[in-house]
Amino acid sequence: MKKNASLRRFFAEHRRYEVIALLFIMMIVNQGDRATLSIAGASLSDELGLGHAQMGWLFSAFAWAYMMFQIPGGVAIDRFGSIRVLGLAIVAWSLFTVVIGTVAMMPVGLAFLAVFVFRFLVGLAEAPCFPANSKIVSMWFPTAERGTATAIFNSSQYFAAVVFTPLLAWISTRWGWPWIFYVMGAIGVGIGVIFIMRIKAPADHAELTSTELEHIREGGAGLAEQPAMQKKLSMRETWANARALLGQRMYLGIYLAQFCISTMTFFFLTWFPVYLVQQRGLSLLDAGLLAAVPAICGFIGGISGGVISDWMLRKGLSLTLARKLPIFVGMTLSMSMMLCNYVESDWLVVLFMALAFFGKGVGALGWAIISDVSPKGSAGINGAIFNTFGSLAGVLTPIVIGYLVQSMGSFNGALIYVALNAAGAFICYLVIVGPLRRADDNEAKTEQLVPSTASAN
Repeated sequence: MKKNASLRRFFAEHRRYEVIALLFIMMIVNQGDRATLSIAGASLSDELGLGHAQMGWLFSAFAWAYMMFQIPGGVAIDRFGSIRVLGLAIVAWSLFTVVIGTVAMMPVGLAFLAVFVFRFLVGLAEAPCFPANSKIVSMWFPTAERGTATAIFNSSQYFAAVVFTPLLAWISTRWGWPWIFYVMGAIGVGIGVIFIMRIKAPADHAELTSTELEHIREGGAGLAEQPAMQKKLSMRETWANARALLGQRMYLGIYLAQFCISTMTFFFLTWFPVYLVQQRGLSLLDAGLLAAVPAICGFIGGISGGVISDWMLRKGLSLTLARKLPIFVGMTLSMSMMLCNYVESDWLVVLFMALAFFGKGVGALGWAIISDVSPKGSAGINGAIFNTFGSLAGVLTPIVIGYLVQSMGSFNGALIYVALNAAGAFICYLVIVGPLRRADDNEAKTEQLVPSTASAN
């Protein structure tokens, strides 16, 4: 009883842990929704008679909308608040996911178009997700805890693969691929309701203790959606801020690196299970089980990258070195996926993919960096631009890989393409980004693109 009382008291005095737990759970469902089509892909393509290039277009449908609505989503976050926008988005994308399962009752010719449209709508609803997460973390967590907090919600993509890849493969085998979408959509609606009921800004949270409030305030957290004296920007001012951010070398390098890192993410979310089934000859259930191994390693890498980065900050290392070093190590490890082209054993393939996934997790600190360096009045729009570049990778990666596989007759070229993007992220942070620092809003509007004198300090 004493232990339970101590535990309750601990969480009552650390409400920010409840916030990150809910963000993590919500993002597990979010990433599970994104992976539904890749799990259903082999069965759906057989049923509809689709080739690799056509499946590439279906895989990209989500990312087209996700990319197109990043900046409008960022504007909505800055105008209406990240918590309100995200709560409505969770329910919306979950309902669209449910509807995808109904295409099984449509004629084959119409089903392809319907899947594309519904996946597009899922992407539209999910567009504000990561920028909203980043803004919520910046409100609730001091700078020295932000890397870990961001790594926790960012690592959800790997944990989701651990939980949902085998589960959804089993559901598809047992009841048919439409049930993948029914189950995930129903879970998402439930999580959305809980999120809307529980998540508030620190300044509005009635259960937040004064001690915790002071702790997060002193650590540099934002505390509220809109500071009391902050003026709401017009659309013209918002777009001027966006152009200014794109004109700064540091931000542009971060955006380009996110494109490269997201290429790896979308390969794992779309083509990886298909690769295991079609090139490695595994059953869908075996592929689902084996795909969980790299995902576990990605989850461990994702948490480790954030924890190590924050530890280096607390030890007095610069923000630049603490954030960049895990990225350099992680991207180097991610390039190991090319070795899959030169081995026959399925377990060696899983081993190299696990190493690549672990490295990608360690190096996925982009959202922590955006929280660290965004001008305070432009956090939503900066996160939206950042995620737009990631979404562009989501559009291009499935299509490029689909055509590479169809033209070459194997996934060998696709693995090289993905590994080269890991190298691209390494180069961006080494050569383009320069020292990491937060620009204020006036500086963001006026600073010119100038050469950096150091890649890390």
